[in-house]
Amino acid sequence: MRRVVIMGAGGRDFHDFNVVFRHDSDVRVVAFTAAQIPGIDDRTYPASLAGEIYPNGIPIRPEAELEQLVADHAVDEVVLSYSDLAHEDVMHRASRALATGADFRLLGPRATMLKAERPVIAVTAVRTGCGKSQTSRHIGALLRDSGLRVALVRHPMPYGDLEAMRLQRFASSADIDASHPTVEEREEYELPVTMGLVVYAGVDYAAILARAAEDADVIIWDGGNNDLPFVSPDLWITVTDPLRSGHELTFHPGEVNLRRAQAIVVNKVDSATPEHVADVVAHARSVNPRASIVTAESPVTLEPGPPLEGRRVLVVEDGPTLTHGGMSFGAGTVAARAALAGELVDPRGDGPPLNEMIVGLLQTECGKRGSEQASPCPSKQASETNPPRFSANRSQFGSSGSPLAGPELPGLPGVVLWSTSIITLMSVRPFSPQPVKPRPDKPGP
Repeated sequence: MRRVVIMGAGGRDFHDFNVVFRHDSDVRVVAFTAAQIPGIDDRTYPASLAGEIYPNGIPIRPEAELEQLVADHAVDEVVLSYSDLAHEDVMHRASRALATGADFRLLGPRATMLKAERPVIAVTAVRTGCGKSQTSRHIGALLRDSGLRVALVRHPMPYGDLEAMRLQRFASSADIDASHPTVEEREEYELPVTMGLVVYAGVDYAAILARAAEDADVIIWDGGNNDLPFVSPDLWITVTDPLRSGHELTFHPGEVNLRRAQAIVVNKVDSATPEHVADVVAHARSVNPRASIVTAESPVTLEPGPPLEGRRVLVVEDGPTLTHGGMSFGAGTVAARAALAGELVDPRGDGPPLNEMIVGLLQTECGKRGSEQASPCPSKQASETNPPRFSANRSQFGSSGSPLAGPELPGLPGVVLWSTSIITLMSVRPFSPQPVKPRPDKPGP
């Protein structure tokens, strides 16, 4: 009996277990570990999802407990199952596992990709925050306008009740509201649904793909972070970011996406320097000379609100892009600068702690915009170790796809600018005229 710990972040780890380990009687997964996302550890992967080999489910523990878990359970193998890690950080995790005496393993596409009953276009990236979702929506609109039924299958965000989230289908705003989504979920689901796409997400992707095939002529895989697709694609598209040129070769598993793509999108060419764009193109051609390369702009626009010119502005940026995405600024900052903001307020200075300030702002906005809605606003009890978690209603934060310039609030410096932590913001202009055609030798799983 081989005993395994899966290192994860509440997404691919569950998928890898379902596909590779759930029915293997020669393996016992003794625990998942959790990282990157606050508040997803200290719970259990439920028995209803884990299968009959695991009548008590599988514990999910903090990654910091890895060595103790290996020692307590005589673990033979540690499997890394999450994304957007620098190559060096992957090897640090490998070293931690090897130092315990256990093996260290990465599962590849052949072992983890499912087969779909419909053609699949996969949209992946080399880093978090490159612009996958805007690219997926653009492709979805093209397919929809050609008369095809499109299902958009999202990378998992299973932060809540895992059993209830086994298979999620969103065809209307009412479907989204009924799921009591987090802000991150709402920003990913709402725009595709308003475009007429059916969105799927959840935990059990074999069941999700089977259900999506009933709705769709074509499936779009809308990836998360820089992860690999969960489904074998007929066309594999990878989005790159010249604002982080060089990262396409130094982060896991983003480099795999770059190497396996049939089409590579160099996004944000309207805000990156020509030199950085050229660097990304050169890197892409060096490792994947057969891929088509296209360029895309990612213009940022502001919803109507108070003018920002010359004002002091507090920007609430996109969390994943700045945390495990590694950016020092995001689209909110780009929008503020374009609107000629006089000063970007540093929340680390004097005054109330940032978390308290943001929670207070959200409570104020919830009261103004959606007090009649059932979904709660965040609690003032949130802290740095207990970050705010709350559901988002359309009436609270808007849904037009642009950063929202909030009102002038008493006691606060100037104007608050919400970025994609609150709503989805970017739109993609049409790609450059370079053709994107599937290769005859599509990559297999």
